[in-house]
Amino acid sequence: MAGWRRKRRYRTDYVPQLPERFRRKHRQNQTHTLSRRLEAVRRWRRQIDLKQVAVWAFQIAVVVLIAFVCVWYFGVRVKCLDNSMNPQIRNQQSVLVNRVVYNTTRPKRGDIIVFKPRGNEKDRYYIRRIVGMPGEKLQIKDGSFYVNGKKLKARYISNNVADPGMASDEISIANDSYFVMSDNQYNMEDSRSSNIGNVKRSSVLGKAWFVPSISRQFGFIK
Repeated sequence: MAGWRRKRRYRTDYVPQLPERFRRKHRQNQTHTLSRRLEAVRRWRRQIDLKQVAVWAFQIAVVVLIAFVCVWYFGVRVKCLDNSMNPQIRNQQSVLVNRVVYNTTRPKRGDIIVFKPRGNEKDRYYIRRIVGMPGEKLQIKDGSFYVNGKKLKARYISNNVADPGMASDEISIANDSYFVMSDNQYNMEDSRSSNIGNVKRSSVLGKAWFVPSISRQFGFIK
């Protein structure tokens, strides 16, 4: 057929081949680039890991410090070794002591305090309730407490004290001392006894505020 020309067919899957030296250089460049990227990723991960470790270490240190402060100032445990505070605190029960409260406020009448009698560091801790305040004159007469000549009335005060001890005569309480009593009035290990006497402020460890034992007494101390 006139004018007919045969169409030339070209390979569409043909890829020209570079010389070997160019291919080798190309592979080296790719390997070098990949190595740099991997090294950059490693450095970034190391930085992230160091930051996380620093943050975790700081958080742990803060938690430990807070726990230490809470235990030291609010969680000191002292065991009651007698029936003196029955029924509020039973024999062999532990109480938590607030050591910081009296740094900002003064002990009040009715507070249950923890102390060592006469500041004797070798003696055990006692748990008693404050009845007489600094500068007051106190006497137990006819089974009742009298402060500055007036009869003292409170929910924790017994009006039938059998043995007044040293308080049978009027006692003048020093300006830095407190007259303490057992809730169980038949226990004489309190300010009625010469072995205990009035308790100086410097001998007070703190205020008993919580009974942590699993019993009917569990909870805040009133």
